[in-house]
Amino acid sequence: MSTLSVEMLAAAPAAPITTAGHARLGIAVLVGIAVIVVLIGRLKLHAFLALTVGTLVLGVAAGAPLEKTVASFTTGLGSTVAGVGVLIALGSILGRLLADSGGADRIVDTILARAGTRTMPWAMVLIAGVIGLPLFFEVGIVLLVPVVLLVARRGGHSLMRIGIPALAGLSVMHGLVPPHPGPLAAVDAIGADLGVTLALGVLVAVPTAVIAGPLFARYAARWVDVAPPPALIPEPSAEREADRPRPGFAASVATVLLPVALMLAKAVTDVVVDDPHHPVQRAADVIGSPLIALLLAVLVGMATLGRGTDSVPASVEKAFAPIAGILLIVGAGGGFKQTLVDAGVGRMILEVSKDWSLSPLLLAWLIAVAIRLATGSATVATISAAGLVAPLAADMSTTHTALLVLAVGAGSLFFSHVNDAGFWMVKEYFGMTVGETVRTWSLMETVVSVTGLVSVLGLSLVL
Repeated sequence: MSTLSVEMLAAAPAAPITTAGHARLGIAVLVGIAVIVVLIGRLKLHAFLALTVGTLVLGVAAGAPLEKTVASFTTGLGSTVAGVGVLIALGSILGRLLADSGGADRIVDTILARAGTRTMPWAMVLIAGVIGLPLFFEVGIVLLVPVVLLVARRGGHSLMRIGIPALAGLSVMHGLVPPHPGPLAAVDAIGADLGVTLALGVLVAVPTAVIAGPLFARYAARWVDVAPPPALIPEPSAEREADRPRPGFAASVATVLLPVALMLAKAVTDVVVDDPHHPVQRAADVIGSPLIALLLAVLVGMATLGRGTDSVPASVEKAFAPIAGILLIVGAGGGFKQTLVDAGVGRMILEVSKDWSLSPLLLAWLIAVAIRLATGSATVATISAAGLVAPLAADMSTTHTALLVLAVGAGSLFFSHVNDAGFWMVKEYFGMTVGETVRTWSLMETVVSVTGLVSVLGLSLVL
C-alpha cells in the first residue's frame, strides 16, 4: 500500500527473476510464507529477520539466482521505506507534538465527553472514513492511531472495539473510493466514469464500513483482548509544565486535519481542473502530496502546539525511537512483496485465471483476490486485475462499468497477511502477535472484501 508511482513500477511488465513454471512458483510462494509464519509464530524470531529469511527461501525454492533475489528484496525494502517510512516518521512527530503539548489530551477528552461507550465505535468509523477519504492508508494510520490508543486507555474501551472500526473506515476508502491510487488506476484502465464510480463507491463503502467496522469489532474484541502498547501511547512528557495551558480543541484538531485538507484539495483540483499544466493544479500536486502535507502539518504543529515551550526539539527526538522497529518490519514486508512480483507471481495468476468462465464482476473480484494474496499489495492487485478485465467493459453500461471497478477494488482488499506492509503496521501499532493480527485485521479485511462484493453484485441487479 504505497504510493501509486511505486506500485505501478512494481506492477509493470518485466522479465521475471526466475524461469520456474506455475506449479513450482506456486509451491515456492507457499513455502516462503510458511517459513515466515513458523519463524515468527513458533521460533519467536523478530519479524524483520523472519521476512528477510523467508524472502531468501522463496527465491531459492523458485529457482531464482540469489543475487537477483537479494536485489529484489532490497529494492522493495528501499521503495517501501521511501514511500511509507518518511510518512510514518512525520506522523510520529506530529503525534508526539500533540501529546507533549496536551493537544491529544484535549481531543481525547472532547471525544470522550461527546460519545459514550456504545457510540464510540460508530464515532471512530465515521472519523476514519472522513479522514481516510483523501489519504493513503499508511497516512491515515499514523494520524489516527495515537487518538485510538489514547481513547482506549483513557476511556477504558477495548482496543479492538474502537480500533477495528477505525481500520475499517480507512481500508474501505482506500480500496473502493477515488481519489485513492488503486480506484483511480482502475477507472482509467477500465474506462469507467469517475463521477459514477465515486458515487457508487460511496454507496458500497457505507454498508461495508458498518459491517466490517462496529459490527465485526464486537466479535474481534472477544477473540483478541490486548492493551494499548505503552511505548506507542503518546502520553504527555514529564517536561511539559503542569501550569501551562493546553492547546484548544480547535487548534489541535486543525493541526491534525491540515494534511487531510491539503490532500483533499489536491483531489478536488485533480477532478475540477484536470490539467497537469495548469498552475493551480501544479501547486495542488505539490502541497497535496502526502510528504509535503505532513511536513507542513509538523511545521505548523511546532508553532501552534509548541508555542511557549522549548521542548519541541526533545519531542521530535523522542518521536523516532518507538517507530524504529516498525520501519524495519514494514520495509522488509515491502521487500518480500517485491520479490513475489519480480518472480512473476502476479503474471502467473493472470495467465492461470484468464480462461475462467464466470460473471465478469465475480471474475474481476477473484482475480484481484488471487493477486492480492500473492503479492500483498492492494494497488498492484487493482492495477493488474483491472488491466485483465478491461476488455469485458466494452459492452457494459456506464453503471456496470463502474461496478466492475468496484469489484476489482473489493477483491484487492481480501485477507491481508504477512506479505502486506499494512499487516505489519497494524500488528506493531496495536501490539498484537501474528496470530492475533490474523484473527482481527486479516479477517476484517476479508469481511470488507466479501461485503463489498455482495454490495456490488446487489447493485448490479437493480441498476
